[in-house]
Amino acid sequence: MSSQLLNILILAAVALFLILRLRSVLGTRDGFEGPPKQVNRAQKPQRKFDVIDGGGEDRDIADHVDVDSDTGKALAGMKRVEPSFSVSDFAHGARQAYEMILMAFEKGDLPFLQQYLAPDVYDSFAAAVNARADKGLTVEAEFVGVREVNIREAKFDAENNEAEIKVKFVGELTSVVKDQNGRIVEGDRDTVKRQTDIWTFARLMGGDNPNWLLVGTGD
Repeated sequence: MSSQLLNILILAAVALFLILRLRSVLGTRDGFEGPPKQVNRAQKPQRKFDVIDGGGEDRDIADHVDVDSDTGKALAGMKRVEPSFSVSDFAHGARQAYEMILMAFEKGDLPFLQQYLAPDVYDSFAAAVNARADKGLTVEAEFVGVREVNIREAKFDAENNEAEIKVKFVGELTSVVKDQNGRIVEGDRDTVKRQTDIWTFARLMGGDNPNWLLVGTGD
């Protein structure tokens, strides 16, 4: 046997050994294997949520009032009828409504006010605006901001699903009153005036209309 043939046989034997060794380690694939097995890993702990109906504290209410108070119970009743209702969202919306309604009153924008005020409240606002206009007075005002928004009281009629929420606002603005000749007769552009208002909003919970109406002003 020639040395060249002997070398070929040795190389072939080595190659066969390597192939068999690899198959024993990696296995073979015949095209019908299932998906690779998933390696079990430690599962991250799932976040637990308090179930309010099961006795857990509703932070959405607790962040604003005592959950065990009459007001807290009234807010909870509203949420049972309308689960999407959020006290925090209401407070945020009330802040925006306060600015819009207050500035609409200062500017005498009655069509805007009529959309968000109950009829009797609108009548009192309109009377003040019209009396101002009859005297030839105009108001120039700039809203500075709201320093405080606090829910004072809430009532809920479970039989009719009627809800009322009383809110205290502390707002800041500058305003001047001018006569028909443009002269300032009241106020100061450079002085920020702080005022406190207590407004009551009402709405039918679970109804199609999501808007709250201003139904009362004052204590």
